[in-house]
Amino acid sequence: MAGSDRPSVLLVEDEAAQREVLAYNLQAEGYDVRAAADGDEALMMVAEALPDLILLDWMLPHVSGLEVCRRLRQRPETRLVPILMLSARSEEVDRVRGLETGADDYMVKPYSVAELMARLKAHLRRARPAVAGGVLEWGDIRLDGETHRVSRSDKALKLGPTEFRLLTTLMERPGRVFSREQLLDRVWGRDIYVDTRTVDVHIGRLRKALTVHGDDDPLRTVRGAGYSLG
Repeated sequence: MAGSDRPSVLLVEDEAAQREVLAYNLQAEGYDVRAAADGDEALMMVAEALPDLILLDWMLPHVSGLEVCRRLRQRPETRLVPILMLSARSEEVDRVRGLETGADDYMVKPYSVAELMARLKAHLRRARPAVAGGVLEWGDIRLDGETHRVSRSDKALKLGPTEFRLLTTLMERPGRVFSREQLLDRVWGRDIYVDTRTVDVHIGRLRKALTVHGDDDPLRTVRGAGYSLG
């Protein structure tokens, strides 16, 4: 299952052998991996389910990695997804071009797999701190990704695993409105069929847990759109 506690990586690489090696290494590190062989397929897969990070090769058939990067940076929903670009182009001018197009990092082939994994982990830590065992804070709410503890105004709150993942997702992007489908994808995972009404039930439970000590409800329901924190 591709739930919130397993970061998802979209690997975009047209060379089959290279794709297999990278996918194997990523899976061994505990990532939920999906792979695309060209730019068109990559854009389609991102539209289907938002990954936590994109590993993107520059030289791709049809739509180049550079163009994929540019398009993703133009869309509000994919603007903040970390993109790590891989390229055989080692000139400084190419590196600058890749970063200016919107890539968060640029690695020249051949690269060390260990270094790639370390960089990938660092970008994920910044993008999704709780997944990397970090602490998230919003107002008087504190969530510890490592110990799975949540408190509000220093009072411990009891949350089920689903509510914990829901709160993690909302706290990672305060103010952002998540649709029910996006929450299903992040919290339950793509491999599980769950009705969107299930999201409403768990949001109700999360609300109850967050207001158990008489505090205000920090969750906002946006009619026809979904839910957000704050």
